[in-house]
Amino acid sequence: LGKPTARQERARPAAAQHEDRPGFQYDHEAFLGKEEARSFDQLSPEESRERLGKIVDRIDDNKDGYLTTEELKNWIKRVQKRYIYENMAKVWKDYDLNKDNKIAWEEYKQATYGYYL
Repeated sequence: LGKPTARQERARPAAAQHEDRPGFQYDHEAFLGKEEARSFDQLSPEESRERLGKIVDRIDDNKDGYLTTEELKNWIKRVQKRYIYENMAKVWKDYDLNKDNKIAWEEYKQATYGYYL
């Protein structure tokens, strides 16, 4: 009963895996953010290149004309953080049923399980 079994490698969840599928949508969203990536999808190649150039200038923190791995990591962290805060603001509105900027336990239960209660 207490005998350990052979260790099995754990697979990363599918959502967290990096896949280079056609269009590189994963990279596109990680680099730009989901909403910004959608707006880029509507642009012509010339407009997309111009806007991307402006974003690259913003990523280049030390303004040396080159992007480092660290600058890219910092940029992606900022994009992800912005997405989290925007998503939280949306969810907050859905849960704050009486719009008092507080979520009471009853509001949480109603927003989460309302149709079961």
